[in-house]
Amino acid sequence: MAKRKVDQTEIIEEIQEVQAPSQPFWEKYQNYLVYVIGAIAVLAAAWWGYKSLVVAPKQQEAVTAMWQAQRQFESDSFNLALNNPGGGADGFLTIVDKYSGTPAGNLAKYYAGICYLNMGDFDNAQKYMEEFSPEGDLLPTLKKGLLGDIASEKKDFGKALDLYESASNTGNSDLLKAYYCKKLAMLNEFQGNKEAALKAYKRYKTEFPNQNSNEWQQVDKYIYRLGGGQ
Repeated sequence: MAKRKVDQTEIIEEIQEVQAPSQPFWEKYQNYLVYVIGAIAVLAAAWWGYKSLVVAPKQQEAVTAMWQAQRQFESDSFNLALNNPGGGADGFLTIVDKYSGTPAGNLAKYYAGICYLNMGDFDNAQKYMEEFSPEGDLLPTLKKGLLGDIASEKKDFGKALDLYESASNTGNSDLLKAYYCKKLAMLNEFQGNKEAALKAYKRYKTEFPNQNSNEWQQVDKYIYRLGGGQ
């Protein structure tokens, strides 16, 4: 949205969205997460291909076993992905136990956490996400951010804010850090933390500029309604 002046009706709609969100924060941005997870899957596949040549056969077996569960995950069949992906293949929960100690077994915890999050089982979502050991530039950020989503769903908003702030300062991906910086701002506003929300929105605008992004451009509306000017 390139315009600077903001229609008052749009402001009211945005305020209502923050004050009484129609869907959970994590669910609202689920398409983005699926995109990121898809990118991770491609990178992980390449990494696994290399690792399978130099590590124990158990890892290669685990990668093969996970394929069907990943297919169910990508089609949003989260319960099947966890427990019974079909064709006699193991679900993520079995892979976690059966291939403990392998990178694939570790990544299965990450998948399991997201499955439980989508299913509304936030205790198990937290359990598996906390047990997951992330590596690289993306996964540590995503782990913190997803734990923030889980805390938010459990109404532990103070913890969620801490995790979103940590995620927004973790890793080298500006895309992910910007994503969680905005969630930090939105949740602060939802909680009535006006100054903290304004600070996060301004940080989003200045540290993560993206002139071609509607998400980035429309943050001016949020700053304006909080009295932060243009």
